[in-house]
Amino acid sequence: MLDIKLLRNEPELLVATLRDRGVRVFDDLTEGDWAKASIERLVELDERYRSLLQEEESVRRGMNENASGMKAVGKLPKEEQGAARAPLIEAGRVLRDREKEVKVAVEAAMQARDEVWALLPNITHPDVPLGHTDDDHGLVHTWGTPRDFEAEGFAARDHIQISEDLELVDFAAGSRVTGAKFYYLKNDAVLLDLALQRYALDIASKHGFTLHTTPDLARVDILQGLGFNPRGESTQVYSIANSDLCLVGTAEITLGGMLADSILEADELPILVAGLSHCFRTEAGAAGKESRGLYRVHQFTKVELFAFVEGDLEVSEAMHLRMREIEEEIFQGLELPYRLLDIASGDLGGPAYRKYDIEAWMPGRGDYGEVTSTSNCTDYQARRLRIRYRTEGSGDPKSKGKNRFVHMLNGTAIANTRTILAVLENHQQEDGTVRIPEALRPYMGKDSIGRR
Repeated sequence: MLDIKLLRNEPELLVATLRDRGVRVFDDLTEGDWAKASIERLVELDERYRSLLQEEESVRRGMNENASGMKAVGKLPKEEQGAARAPLIEAGRVLRDREKEVKVAVEAAMQARDEVWALLPNITHPDVPLGHTDDDHGLVHTWGTPRDFEAEGFAARDHIQISEDLELVDFAAGSRVTGAKFYYLKNDAVLLDLALQRYALDIASKHGFTLHTTPDLARVDILQGLGFNPRGESTQVYSIANSDLCLVGTAEITLGGMLADSILEADELPILVAGLSHCFRTEAGAAGKESRGLYRVHQFTKVELFAFVEGDLEVSEAMHLRMREIEEEIFQGLELPYRLLDIASGDLGGPAYRKYDIEAWMPGRGDYGEVTSTSNCTDYQARRLRIRYRTEGSGDPKSKGKNRFVHMLNGTAIANTRTILAVLENHQQEDGTVRIPEALRPYMGKDSIGRR
């Protein structure tokens, strides 16, 4: 959620944000300059709320004055009190009735404004490339060179064929037991899955992140606080019937919710946490060749990085680059060619101020595919979750300082299924085996995966 002061002081910034991201917050405003019209309507909603709030305060002042008048009447001679009290009693009744009416109107006006205000995305970093298609993303750089399998004398297989040949993944059993896009990892794929987890956790620990295994469930209000939509046809979230719980699609939810309703001390920051979790996603609408196999599934394991830092853009942007570098370190260690993208405005998630994606080369697709992302969400999520910290104060030793919202950042260390896909396809050998990257060999206890 954004600071409401932006609506009052910088409405033009919000117009640009809606326009750049293509976010429509009113269904009936789709033509013309809908972004400007949307913010103008929001301003009207806010002005109505503030006007009613002023009226409520005015009525309460009148009630206080009425109460003072009643006290003054009590000091008059008894024979004069009856005549003086009667109009005050009637005025008091009118004021009380009006206070009840205005209180209801204030709450309704605030709800009407906030329902729309909550739909606004975060503002956008000024350097984010503008656009709404994959072609609009900015290429930061590439690392590594995709192998030329033809020059090596054999045709590259995709991970589905490799998994079948080496008995690594059973898609048919997953489909029988649970449904499409579920699977069983088998044999050395199980060891590879565990090796990737340990590899990512060890790197996270080396960089100062406190390790966690997180719950696989979270309350609806935590998901909403972090900007996820747990309800409706377009949701990617599995909800638990007869409860306010949902299966998490990422440990960003459980790590980010850890400190909800907290007031931290400034010297506690930054707080760096890493979470190992299962992730569940409906993948509504996902289909096509690019989604085959392990690339887009309903359940997978992931190691997530998360940071709570001071509410200062210079600080959070520096942390964003640091998390990006950790992700690159992980994939360079896996010897996987990749490209780093600065994600275009139209493809940013609602909470993200800026987002970088790593896309690894996937020979089976003959193209790059997303394997990680890292986002700086500034104070957008912290406002919803009420996560603050105390500043140093005004110099008074008794002062605990002013509370400010933290900035929150998230980043994928490893999403195992897509990383398994990339490892199998990039490190396949002519003899049908798969070479294990050196970084994983201590965890795997072997240097290759072969036929059983």
